[in-house]
Amino acid sequence: MPNELKHETLQLLRQYQQSPSETIRNQLVKLNFGLVRKEAHYWINQCSESHEDLLQIGCIGLIRAIEKFELSKGSAFSSYAMPHIRGEIQHYLRDKGVTVRIPRRWLELQQQAVVLSRSLQEQHHRQPTDHELALGLEISLSEWQEIKLAWINRSPLSLDVPIQDGEEGTTCLGELVPDSKYRSFQLAQEDRIRLQQALIQLEKRTREVVECVFLYDLTQKQVAEHLGISVVTVSRQVKKGLNLLKKFMGVAED
Repeated sequence: MPNELKHETLQLLRQYQQSPSETIRNQLVKLNFGLVRKEAHYWINQCSESHEDLLQIGCIGLIRAIEKFELSKGSAFSSYAMPHIRGEIQHYLRDKGVTVRIPRRWLELQQQAVVLSRSLQEQHHRQPTDHELALGLEISLSEWQEIKLAWINRSPLSLDVPIQDGEEGTTCLGELVPDSKYRSFQLAQEDRIRLQQALIQLEKRTREVVECVFLYDLTQKQVAEHLGISVVTVSRQVKKGLNLLKKFMGVAED
């Protein structure tokens, strides 16, 4: 990004944070539209969506980046905005391909159920029953079973992306699933939900780092700039996240 564009963007961001307005926000979108165009161009050959649709979805990600950006962290806006743009497009494409479109309320209840399940397991030293989970979530047993079924039938996560697993060399996220027969998009339904639930169980910072590296394909340096932390911290969080995923999924350490 040319220096003039950076300077103008920072000035507008400062004005927007002091006095948010649709006019300033639209100026920022127009000024940084090149970031959206670049990301949309990358995805146009990998999906059946129109270029115009991808641009519109990417702009939603750019707007969210504008609204969440904090000048005090000192990171470059372009580095901060790209994961938001890329993530918005990826989520859109992923939602377009799901077998069952899950209501937002059900997604929130599923996430609450993960936390509740861990708490009940610690209290009773066993896996909670569906009845106990439904009771804790204050919903009917039949609704909870529908939520479970819808969650299981979501499209699988992309697990073929190559990753660095500490000193063990390059592997892929699918390696965390114990049965190699069901790696990548052919994972069995039970393995898919276990991995998704394991990701939700990670602490917020660790989950953010893992998602940025493995789902958004960012380098550790880009993740550090995006989250306002050091590259060393990113590396440690990646290793921690992988170890926790293995633990949550019951994968034996080598």
